[in-house]
Amino acid sequence: MPRTLSSSILHNFLGNASDWYKLTIVAFLVLNPLLLIALGPFVTGWIIVLEFIFCLAMALKCYPLQPGGLLAFEAVLMGMTSPGTVYHEAEANFAVILLLIFMVAGIFFLKDMLLYIFTKIITRVRSKMLLSLMFCFSAAVLSAFLDALTVTAVIISVAAGFYAVYHKVASGKGFDSDHDHADDTGIGNETREDLEGFRAFLRNLMMHGAVGTALGGVTTMVGEPQNLLIAEIAGWEFIEFFIRMLPVSGPVFIVGMLTCVAVEKFKILGYGAQLPPAVRRILEEFDRLEDENRSTRHKAALLMQALVAIFLVVALAFHWAEVGLIGLAVIVLATAFTGIIEEHQLGHAFSEALPFTALLVVFFAIVGVIHDQHLFKPVIEAVFAMDPDMQVPMFFLANGVLSAISDNVFVATVYISEVQMALEAGDISREFFDLLTVAINTGTNIPSVATPNGQAAFLFLLTSALAPLIRLSYGRMVLLALPYTITMTITGLLATIYLL
Repeated sequence: MPRTLSSSILHNFLGNASDWYKLTIVAFLVLNPLLLIALGPFVTGWIIVLEFIFCLAMALKCYPLQPGGLLAFEAVLMGMTSPGTVYHEAEANFAVILLLIFMVAGIFFLKDMLLYIFTKIITRVRSKMLLSLMFCFSAAVLSAFLDALTVTAVIISVAAGFYAVYHKVASGKGFDSDHDHADDTGIGNETREDLEGFRAFLRNLMMHGAVGTALGGVTTMVGEPQNLLIAEIAGWEFIEFFIRMLPVSGPVFIVGMLTCVAVEKFKILGYGAQLPPAVRRILEEFDRLEDENRSTRHKAALLMQALVAIFLVVALAFHWAEVGLIGLAVIVLATAFTGIIEEHQLGHAFSEALPFTALLVVFFAIVGVIHDQHLFKPVIEAVFAMDPDMQVPMFFLANGVLSAISDNVFVATVYISEVQMALEAGDISREFFDLLTVAINTGTNIPSVATPNGQAAFLFLLTSALAPLIRLSYGRMVLLALPYTITMTITGLLATIYLL
């Protein structure tokens, strides 16, 4: 039956998203101007933030760029923020944008080497608990010296490689065949249970790795973007920053590792999923065939990728340049010495990161609403009005809650600026400033694991091409993060009370 023009427009709106989802977004867009008139900009600002979080939560229904972008566009039109503010937020986070564009693409060109190493690990380490600890611990150590987004890009690349190998064989194809990994039509009933088990297994490892990036990211000044800002304002060098954070970051790290063991041992909230034997056999067969058929040219490529990976680690650890520029160097080196020089060969590497980069800039528009409408001001004033003995732990909690709602970089920027002004005005001592600064840094890094929007690495994982393949939704991420959120937040809070 032929469609009318109006029905075709409605059908095209947000593509294949469900009708109820489309109507919900339309309702948001229609109601927001009315709410602005009736309730004012402050309340409407909070409603827009919650609407954007809804878009993130429904990421598997519809990629958040389009619905979230419409909300951000409307917020600018309503005067809730301005293009200048959005540009300023993007400019302030330019290093993160460069990182996403170049570093994630750089990791793409190291994927053969990464898959080679991790296939050996997966096929030889049979203890799921040990494997989980390895992912969590390795991600933590790497994130202390590298950027959390870079580490997340690595584990996404590894998991996507494993999934691609198994899904291709389970669909009745050979290891070298072309295949759409999002299409389950070739999966028979006898292998569907194994596929679901493998998805659960990968979800577990990805969440252990993602939490590991938070555990390590809090410890050093290069671990997270806001750490560098905080260290610069506080005047702390690398070693001093590490020592200042240690009374909180140390106990939290230990409890995080113990939580990893506990959730696997007691199979809490979806953890404890084992690698199905059929999947293990396929991965072992893939590893065996790869070893047998690996040509001298391929071995040379793996060697060069390994050398480039060493360059990457050293360059990031010593901060030779901005992370994004190091990523560009990785692209140049990895492609120049492995024969990948055609434009069409290079283009695929950027397809993963650029949609998320666009989404991040849309997110900056929502942050602009928070900034221009001073949505966090009542919380900040309430904390400053408390008894000084309570301010340090309350700074930790307030930063954690607000970071889980918005973005830890933005929250850290707002709070450290307020504390700096209080120090310069003589309202607080330097010693108390140092304590509040530790609370700000640990607060924005630790409790923010509660939601995907709390940390850029978590949001990157949620909106990656891997997430729909392994059925990792917003709600499932929140649920899987919950044990870590509870244990790490309580530990961090007690540490700010008794150890600082």
